Amino acid sequence: MMLLGFHQTAVGIYIFIVYLWSTFIHANIGWRLKWMEKLLVTPRFHHWHHGIEKEAIDVNFSIHFSLLDKIFGTYHMPEERWPEGYGIGRHPVPKGYLQQLLHPFREK
Repeated sequence: MMLLGFHQTAVGIYIFIVYLWSTFIHANIGWRLKWMEKLLVTPRFHHWHHGIEKEAIDVNFSIHFSLLDKIFGTYHMPEERWPEGYGIGRHPVPKGYLQQLLHPFREK
């Protein structure tokens, strides 16, 4: 961004906002932000990106604007549903903060 001529302060502010937003969309919260889902990436939108269901494979790639997924045909947001689980194939992520934190350290 600085090579394109953006001021260092503007780049710093952008990076800080992206950091906060990425933390928010990865949060394990069950909020439904209908008014925001049409334009911006939300936790529910991003949870579908990590969903274990077949319908959740190769969907919801946008970082900021869900509209981009609509344009490219990768938007997936079932009404009133959240993914049943998260992970890849037969490698589901355990439920609960502590279990997820310890998961990489357990024997397979």
